[in-house]
Amino acid sequence: MEWEVRDRATAKRPRRFTGFMMMGALIAGSAAAGSLATSHSSAPVVFAAPAGAPVAHMDGSYADVVAKVAPAVVTVRSQRVVKVADSNPFGGQDPFEEFFGRQFPGRRQQPQQPRREGALGSGVVVTGDGYILTNNHVIEGSRQVEVELTDGRSFKAMVVGADAPSDLAVLKVDAHGLQTLTLGDSDQARVGDVALAVGNPLGVGQTVTMGIVSAKGRATGSGDGSFEDFIQTDAPINQGNSGGALVNTRGELIGINSQILSPSGGNIGIGFAIPSNMAKNVMDQLVSGGAVHRGMLGVTVQGITSDLAGSLGLSEVKGALVSAVSEGSPAEKAGIQRGDVITGINGQAVKDSNSLRNQVSRLKPGSTVTLTVLRSGQPRQVSVKLAELHQRADKDDESASPAERGTPGALGLSVQPGDAGVEVTNVDPSGPAADAGIRVGDVLEEVNGTPVRSSSDIHSALSKSKGKPALVLVRRGDQTLYVAVPERAA
Repeated sequence: MEWEVRDRATAKRPRRFTGFMMMGALIAGSAAAGSLATSHSSAPVVFAAPAGAPVAHMDGSYADVVAKVAPAVVTVRSQRVVKVADSNPFGGQDPFEEFFGRQFPGRRQQPQQPRREGALGSGVVVTGDGYILTNNHVIEGSRQVEVELTDGRSFKAMVVGADAPSDLAVLKVDAHGLQTLTLGDSDQARVGDVALAVGNPLGVGQTVTMGIVSAKGRATGSGDGSFEDFIQTDAPINQGNSGGALVNTRGELIGINSQILSPSGGNIGIGFAIPSNMAKNVMDQLVSGGAVHRGMLGVTVQGITSDLAGSLGLSEVKGALVSAVSEGSPAEKAGIQRGDVITGINGQAVKDSNSLRNQVSRLKPGSTVTLTVLRSGQPRQVSVKLAELHQRADKDDESASPAERGTPGALGLSVQPGDAGVEVTNVDPSGPAADAGIRVGDVLEEVNGTPVRSSSDIHSALSKSKGKPALVLVRRGDQTLYVAVPERAA
């Protein structure tokens, strides 16, 4: 395993909101046979603000900021060719084809016919000679990309590089003297700051909306290997805003709009932007070398819950709990152990598992970092030389959900000896293990730091709980994680 943390979100997954959209009176984006719904470059800049929203200027206007920002936000159109599957009323394998082949008499042949699909998004001009930031999902798989400026000019764009884990891409057009946006310091943005979102939503033309920075450091829990450190905003954004700008009232870029959380696909006031500091790091690497290189520690980590903090004797519900260390990894070579809690990296506090993951990913492979680690409640400093992450979205470090625990009797389950622990054979549906999510087939490897190989080992280890929830190391398939399990009340 290398380095990734996935959060299993129970809420509906946020949508990447450029997508390939249905054609309609106001919706631009998806088109068959190469036709694209278009927005006219002469469309006016629309300014929309929530009723009663606070303003930063005495006259209540952001017109000067918009005049500075708007020319640097462009429309991005892309096209790709997709294959259309054979029409089959049975869905999946045609039974007539299975028994008689494709030449079954009377069966109409319907060969695949490729068609063109278009996507509409936005982009931000970051250099006067034509480098443009946008989202990876705006241009992913495209054969042709076109950029349209607010003055009506259009350019064929070259994809300089794309990075799916951050959902960022860099385009280049053959132009000079373009209006640019200054990249601000997204770390300095504060919750409550006024934010303006600029882009081309639904193909209606360039639009500016206003809101605030609602939260920072958000992760949507997509579980697809993405690096997420989103700025959340309630500035209204919709499909087509992907790749557009989120700016502060000084006209500085603080984020690239990327996703919305919505049950319908429309704005409900929960939007996410990739911080400008992350975007700058990715952009610089794509422009200089065409690829992004990230540091890799080599651990599986999970967040700290209140129960885990109690079991571990932590004074704060912060940090990242190491549930597995990859063999031969930098972490193993440095002496990091399962059960360690990483609370800092290079003097910066680690808030949770996602925070640690992002902090490590920003560092160069080969660089040496100093980790602050709690082991058995005692802090220590560990020096680690990072390797390079080779992204594997299907199998990497995984963050925990409360879905495993175990112990006979007191924890409400039955076990049998296994190769590397005890296997859960039955779970009392009314017991603590069931409440914690333990399943039949899970393997318990440790209880309160003690390896267990039998029921008696578990009972002995439980004596160390001293009224606290038992800290149990559980293996399910290829994944291991720690969970805190209270004993059954007498």
